Amino acid sequence: MIEVQNKKLVPALDRGIRLLDFVATSSDKPTSTELALALDLPKSTVHGLCSTLTELRLLRRNSDGTFQIGPHVMQWANSFTRETNVVREFAQIWDAESFLPGATVTLSVLEGGEIVYIAARNSGTIAGFNFRIGMRLPAAFTATGKAFLSYLTEPEIRALFSKGMPGPMTPYSVQDMSELMRQLRSVQQQGYSVDNQEVAEGMTCIGAPVLDSQNQPIAAIAVSLLADTLSKGELDDVAASVREIARSLSVKLGAFA
Repeated sequence: MIEVQNKKLVPALDRGIRLLDFVATSSDKPTSTELALALDLPKSTVHGLCSTLTELRLLRRNSDGTFQIGPHVMQWANSFTRETNVVREFAQIWDAESFLPGATVTLSVLEGGEIVYIAARNSGTIAGFNFRIGMRLPAAFTATGKAFLSYLTEPEIRALFSKGMPGPMTPYSVQDMSELMRQLRSVQQQGYSVDNQEVAEGMTCIGAPVLDSQNQPIAAIAVSLLADTLSKGELDDVAASVREIARSLSVKLGAFA
């Protein structure tokens, strides 16, 4: 959720944003009663907010009384995507590439301890998993997340996961902080990251960071493939291509070559 400190906010707008954030990040579609409890707001306030947000198509009320994010939000998301240089440059570079026909490639940003997917090319189902724009996944498990985390200090990483590691998505999902730190040291040494079936069994992802003018990660890209299709040599070739695409994208965004 958005956190703002020491700022004077418009109360009604603040409550509305908090409500939308909760609905967007909730694993289950909440009812108005559940929203009132979670946000510590009077039921009458939540009812008014839900009615207004539904009328504005920012929320959608389901037949069972639960709420989910409404279609109007996509207008904002699409506007953000159009105006974000990294997304535009990503699309141009990837569309010109042909090193791995049919591969799924994604672009992500880091938000807290999670990765948020903001663009995809040739996206399809791999090993039963489908990447979607707006999807959030634990940074500790994903190739793009590990690319970001490799730029943080160990205290910063431990602070992100101060409440413990995320629940595993597969038997391969890293669950030990020491093992995560070992993986991140490998990322720093080799210049690319690997999600070896940590998000979905049977899927391997290779990632690299996209740097800004301060040579800090602003995004990360990853290529996803079926795990059993990659030999060690092929993985190295894919990793080299991913690194080169990330480098090209970084240079376009002002990073030092």
